[in-house]
Amino acid sequence: MSTDNRGLWTRDFTIITIGSVISMFGNAMSGFALSLLVLDYTGSTLLYGIYIVLFTLPQIIMPVLFGPYLDRFSRKKTIYTLDFISTAVYGLAAFLLAKGGFSFPFLAAGVFIVGSINSIYMTAFQSFYPLLITKGYYQKAYSISSVLETLSAVMIPVSAYLYNLVGIAPLLAANAFCFFIAACMETQIRANEDYIEQRKGERDSEDAKKQFFTDIRKGIEYISNDRGLRSIAAYFTVSALFGGCTSVLMLPYFKSTWANGEYIYMIVFGMATFGRAMAGMLHYRFIIPSHFKYTIALVVYISTSLIEGTLLFLPVIVMAVLMLMSGMMGVTSYTIRISATQTYVPDGMKGRFNGAFNMLNTVGMLCGEISAGALGDVISPKYVILAFGLINALAALILIGRNRQSVSAIYNTQQ
Repeated sequence: MSTDNRGLWTRDFTIITIGSVISMFGNAMSGFALSLLVLDYTGSTLLYGIYIVLFTLPQIIMPVLFGPYLDRFSRKKTIYTLDFISTAVYGLAAFLLAKGGFSFPFLAAGVFIVGSINSIYMTAFQSFYPLLITKGYYQKAYSISSVLETLSAVMIPVSAYLYNLVGIAPLLAANAFCFFIAACMETQIRANEDYIEQRKGERDSEDAKKQFFTDIRKGIEYISNDRGLRSIAAYFTVSALFGGCTSVLMLPYFKSTWANGEYIYMIVFGMATFGRAMAGMLHYRFIIPSHFKYTIALVVYISTSLIEGTLLFLPVIVMAVLMLMSGMMGVTSYTIRISATQTYVPDGMKGRFNGAFNMLNTVGMLCGEISAGALGDVISPKYVILAFGLINALAALILIGRNRQSVSAIYNTQQ
């Protein structure tokens, strides 16, 4: 594996990392508080599920629509423009809620807008971030990204405390400020986006509307025609189905089962956060041997499915220990998958690939949220989550295990 002598911490990489930390911490603080607000205000698992679905719904179409755009125009400008828009959205929401303007329809509209912004932002960020990583440092870079995302979860207990102390409006105002600072920093990134010039001739020579829909089709075809990427995308669609199920059922189950259940929830899933942070720091220091990556990923996919699927049948202390293990394993598989696929996919195709991949994930997540919300009212959440976990483990065996050669060709590549 060859490495660039500039090292990882270049000026642009440092800016994007610090900006991400600021916006992630603000989002984590306001996001959990909003979840508590919905549960407290409605007292309904169904309406909580609708709230989650409305955040997820725009993420089906937005990544596919904007993925082609991000292969033709500046991803950097897209990122900081969306952060400035988020500043305005959260600032307005803070003002209205401070004036007592809360209603569920108002919240539903707001969360739909935020979901739309978030889905475009994630596609742009995932496609731009690899361009700021020095060659040979992909695992280190993505380990940092996963650690920072994990550490932002420390804001969840802070969020719960502040929500009970001062209410939701100040937290939304703080998030607006975080987005503003991040956007200002991101405007200072200097990276050249060479892929724009490479495709400029295509944009000038073809009808824009026709080329736009051609690009969407090419993004989906790119995944479909590569057996390894197709297998990975299919598995993560099923995995997102399981994630949608747990996102709807876990927090309401904890709140309804124990007094102050949201704090027990934070302890249990805080252990997963701690595990992800520990593993991420290890990945920054130690490189996983390439020939082990596929096997590690497959074992993790099956193990975490079984751990999370059986979680609610266990004592709280056992839950916490297993979630620590799940967190450590999860960040390992994330680092392997994201660094491998972003290395494997050409720069000029990253926007379309990430757009199509995110759309498939969102479809899976939305289906999981809707079905879990419906089933959770008639079947104990324990059994719903167990069923989804077993399905996810089976999908790993079939989609990743039976396609070893094509998936390992991606996962086990030198980066």
